[in-house]
Amino acid sequence: MLELAGIIILGILAQWVAWRLKLPAILPLILIGIAVGPLSTLFTQDHEKLLEPVWNGEKGLFPGEALFNFVSLAISIILFEGGLTLKRNEVLNVGPAIIKLITIGSIITFFGGGFVAHYLFGLSWPISFLFSSLIIVTGPTVITPILRNIPLKKDVSTVLKWEGILIDPIGAVVAVLVFEFISIEKGQGYTQQALMEFGKTVIVGFSIGFSFAYALYFAIKKNAVPHFLKNVVVLSIVLGVFVLSEQFAHESGLLSVVVMGMVLGNIDLPNLKELLYFKESLSVLLISILFILLAANINMEDLYLIYNWNTLILFACVVFILRPLGVLLSTHKSGLKLNERLFVSWVGPRGIVAAGIASLFGTRLAIEGEPGAEYITPLVFMIVLGTVLLNATTARVFAQLSGVFLKKSTGILIIGASQVSRLIAKYLQRNGRHVVLIDSNKENVEKAKATGLDAEEANIFSEDLTDNVEFSDIGYLIAMTASEEVNKHAIIRFRKHLGENGSFRLITPEEMKNPEQASSEVLFSKKDDYINLSEVARDYPKINELKLKSKEHFLEEIEALNHEKDAIPVFIKDHTGELHIIAAYNDKMEIKEGDLLVYLGKPRELI
Repeated sequence: MLELAGIIILGILAQWVAWRLKLPAILPLILIGIAVGPLSTLFTQDHEKLLEPVWNGEKGLFPGEALFNFVSLAISIILFEGGLTLKRNEVLNVGPAIIKLITIGSIITFFGGGFVAHYLFGLSWPISFLFSSLIIVTGPTVITPILRNIPLKKDVSTVLKWEGILIDPIGAVVAVLVFEFISIEKGQGYTQQALMEFGKTVIVGFSIGFSFAYALYFAIKKNAVPHFLKNVVVLSIVLGVFVLSEQFAHESGLLSVVVMGMVLGNIDLPNLKELLYFKESLSVLLISILFILLAANINMEDLYLIYNWNTLILFACVVFILRPLGVLLSTHKSGLKLNERLFVSWVGPRGIVAAGIASLFGTRLAIEGEPGAEYITPLVFMIVLGTVLLNATTARVFAQLSGVFLKKSTGILIIGASQVSRLIAKYLQRNGRHVVLIDSNKENVEKAKATGLDAEEANIFSEDLTDNVEFSDIGYLIAMTASEEVNKHAIIRFRKHLGENGSFRLITPEEMKNPEQASSEVLFSKKDDYINLSEVARDYPKINELKLKSKEHFLEEIEALNHEKDAIPVFIKDHTGELHIIAAYNDKMEIKEGDLLVYLGKPRELI
């Protein structure tokens, strides 16, 4: 009881520490596991682990293959959640550079890593390629914490973000297929019978995954499952699919749940976000328990296996040769500059999928007596820990040295994607600014995306909003919703993280009654709230520019516009093309001849 409670407490503590230090959670989890596992044998009086995952006759949590079965079921849930996040339209829209990264880059790592492992450690070709298949994945859980606080150009952060998201389930499928190929006739994978068994495994995995995905989809659409049971029913079906698939074809269970997740994530499943939130919470708990157990299950003998120079050479080849080679070839003629490509090649931490599946497959093959299988878990854990430590400690410095670090965050986040927000965002985008709109209204988000704007359906009260990697270059915050509460909350909640260079909101009806007492963060003018802006945008959906002669001319025009019903000042565009947001109570703006007054509404002649 003490050990089980301790694992959960230590796991959640590790997650909290990782959040506070802005590190990938897998780092403290594995370090804790190794500390209470193999390393503890160096200090305990009887040279036994403080935490023994497998029952050894006197001590341990799981008897026989129970640990293997628990790991299998936990990994199936984690991979199902990963499959849910893989969207077909996102794969098609992310651009050729990311597609090449998850194809060409993965192929280079797969074959290169296999060759290096084979010749350095004398592993068989199947085991070598199983190792290399496990290290092709990065994953959002390790990329996001590292990049979260590094201001980067949008293209760079987007490439790294989508590579991690897309390669997680794809890498899992590749690793599963390689493992299944090895498992059939214990690695004699070149006989006709073995190939037939391999084909059977693939067919069963895909068939059961597709079938149960659509069966569950129709059951939910027909309201056959009550809302309060939906999440737990899906969880039970995932576990059932895994077990059922295993009965039909050996080692096809993981493939089935990944396929099931990918199918459900790409059809119109009601309340998919709610299901994702549940699975994410469950995955956090499982990951917390799982990686402490897996790391603790490693023995000192396993660590001694890789305690040599060959391990360092392998790590160097993966990090300093294979990763840069894959990235540079994949991003050739992609539009990314050389320094940006070098930064992408530097940031490639391996994540949860690699470590989890490595332990699962390594343990299983070692039980079956496959030669060299004992190398899989320690080698992959070494790559995971090494890359996470390297990138967590050096990514910011390397970004500065390579010149991709943004000294000033110039991106703009607009809360609300109404018509007036879309008009202003489109103008900003045409003038070279990175703009992101967020709205809880799906229809508004879709309209924004249809015009080529970056838009996300999100809740402003969500705690996860600041975790978005693509917000790393956001320095200005504009709250333009119809809700006074939402606008004020956005300023208070996100001013520090997303609006350090300027945070603005619309004036409230109450402030319009006493304009002189209104906040200094009010946008545009003293007379235009959400209703006025919406009416002007409806009648005159156009952004106009008016050339200024002097500061006095600017003040005259502002005064004139403030008396107009059909025109609202929004920006000043200086002679360099830089845009400055107009605040209703800012009369200190420097104006030079040739600057432009940008306003929304009815075009008017220069006075």
